[in-house]
Amino acid sequence: MAGPGESCLSANDWICGEYVRTRVPELTEATLQHVGITLASVGIALLVAFPLALLARRGRGAAASVLGLTTVLYTVPSLAMFALLLPAFGLSASVVVAGLVLYSLTVLVRNILAGLDAVPAEAREAARGMGYGPARLLFEVELPLALPALMAGLRIATVSAVSLTTVGAIVGFGGLGNLIYDGMDSFFKAQVLTASVLCVLLALLADVLLLAVQRALTPWTRAGAGRRRRTVAAGESPAGAGRAG
Repeated sequence: MAGPGESCLSANDWICGEYVRTRVPELTEATLQHVGITLASVGIALLVAFPLALLARRGRGAAASVLGLTTVLYTVPSLAMFALLLPAFGLSASVVVAGLVLYSLTVLVRNILAGLDAVPAEAREAARGMGYGPARLLFEVELPLALPALMAGLRIATVSAVSLTTVGAIVGFGGLGNLIYDGMDSFFKAQVLTASVLCVLLALLADVLLLAVQRALTPWTRAGAGRRRRTVAAGESPAGAGRAG
């Protein structure tokens, strides 16, 4: 703790408002880099995962190959992953983005595939009976019904990407991870704690925003949940019991 007349910076306290006030540009730059890397990696991963999930739907062999490959990629340690990608992308943010894309695939592919497989067969048959072709069936019927599972996977992948971006500090592109790494190297407590808290807040904010998007895109899930709650409440109430009798 800082003594009388001593600043929290000179005392190297964990919690230091002076550090935050004097390092706003540095914290802002690191946060923006962190957000940029996360958005780029999750966006690209979603674009890659979608056709892979469609490929996996073709049969058990395709599913086993796609899911097996993405699972193997997920098990590669991050340090080894970035080292393997360095010759292809050089010492740049692209190394971190590429690594996060590969790590995100296993979650996204599995959730997209699970969502599509959960679409009721009656919905598909009804759409085909109305003359829907494969593309229209996919984009107008199956994908909307698969959105809850897809968004759940996207939330997990995004929160994981926010966390894993910090590892990019080993190549100099880790966003807030750069500050955490430098702070640990110099035992700068306020920098380590502040950057870590910002990273956690980013993950929480991303999850809340994606949850709000999910609810906006799937209003029928809220309506269904509301009907179930009302049914349960009516069944448990004396009035509901009387009606049931």
